Amino acid sequence: MAQLRATTRVRVAAIAVAALALLLIAAPQAQAAGPVNCVEQTHRGACYELVWVNGVEVRMTFPQAGHPLSTIPNATVQNFYVIAPQTDTPQGDIPPIHDHTIQAAPGDPGFTPFMHGYFVTCSAEGLTSGDCVATFTQIPGDGTLPLAKSVNGQPLTSAETIEAGIDAGLLVAVDTGAVFIGTVSPAR
Repeated sequence: MAQLRATTRVRVAAIAVAALALLLIAAPQAQAAGPVNCVEQTHRGACYELVWVNGVEVRMTFPQAGHPLSTIPNATVQNFYVIAPQTDTPQGDIPPIHDHTIQAAPGDPGFTPFMHGYFVTCSAEGLTSGDCVATFTQIPGDGTLPLAKSVNGQPLTSAETIEAGIDAGLLVAVDTGAVFIGTVSPAR
């Protein structure tokens, strides 16, 4: 009986060591792959998308950690603008086809990883004056919106341009209700 217990313990230990070895071998490969592009994501986990910040396209990683402001209710939040594509290659091609602009990256004044999403649309004044160029875009659940592509001939690749257009009454920020965490790296 004692020999049976000893043999069982040895087998259990051997299986545990083998499983741990397989886990350690697979871990570096999984980490090396990193997060997938959110457009190509087939699971709920970290993913990335490209965003504009101060005229430069950078990579933003989203940890998919849930609603961040429920645990940090007074956190500083920056705006995350959803705009019409600024180049021939949109940053997001899941409807709606779109790009993104944020206010600040790490090291910039005002950077925070907490984001609040807004669609940026042309106002009626912006459309009728021709000062705002729109791409009429079907937004699931919201109908067709005039997603802004430029204002006063300027691309919308910086929050400063977007906010000046809002202040001038040429653009409108439509609250998506989305709040999330995103980290930025300069690598594309």
